[in-house]
Amino acid sequence: MNFTVLIPARLASTRLPGKVLLDVAGLPMVEQVRRRALESGAERVVVAADDPQIVERIHRFGGEALLTATTHRCGSERLAEAARLLGLGDEEIVVNLQGDEPGMDPALIRAVAKLLAAVPAPVATVAVPIQKTEELLDPHAVKVALAGDGRALYFSRAPIPWRRDDFPPTSTTLPAPGSHWRHLGLYAYRQAFLQDYASWPASALEDMEALEQLRILERGYSIFVHRAQQAPVTGVDTADDLERVRRAFAARQPSTAVP
Repeated sequence: MNFTVLIPARLASTRLPGKVLLDVAGLPMVEQVRRRALESGAERVVVAADDPQIVERIHRFGGEALLTATTHRCGSERLAEAARLLGLGDEEIVVNLQGDEPGMDPALIRAVAKLLAAVPAPVATVAVPIQKTEELLDPHAVKVALAGDGRALYFSRAPIPWRRDDFPPTSTTLPAPGSHWRHLGLYAYRQAFLQDYASWPASALEDMEALEQLRILERGYSIFVHRAQQAPVTGVDTADDLERVRRAFAARQPSTAVP
């Protein structure tokens, strides 16, 4: 199975400026992300950047990167431009791997591409079980409600689904085992669908929840979800996240980085 990994990388970041170029175990964060993608067995890995500094840094390590517009509303729109610039075919599988996920498990990257190749849908993504109340109540942890066949019914920053008798949620209410799933920002698309997506205006639910995947559900398309049992090291949004990721890399013996 062939697939391409595109990594959207934006230099400006509200909570942690320039984060994709910050050091993680001796390498820029985005370069660590690129190396996780290479470990997945992808046919091609390309960083889609909004700033020449990112492109230059990736080229310095022998990687492939291209410059995209600074006006995109989300990472998927940046990927659509990159896919056009690369001339990818309509049916090619494109995996969207965020530029702030240096701890992503390469097996998950391959799994989401494999799922998309097997299902009648234009998009696939990944979720992991939620086991802690704090995670369930955290608005930064995106939740997904699933249908029996593995399709996503809805994504939200709110704790969904919720047992009626336990509402409103509190810090002492434990999630029922196996009933709550956290969405990971890892997607696989058919390239032609990615172009369609980028041409649509932002949807009402997307704006309300600040979740770009809701644009797809509101249009009536299906997103199938690979259910992994173990979460990778989560992405970097804050300085605390960065230190946690650095500690995780320091603890790895041996290093998983590609020479």
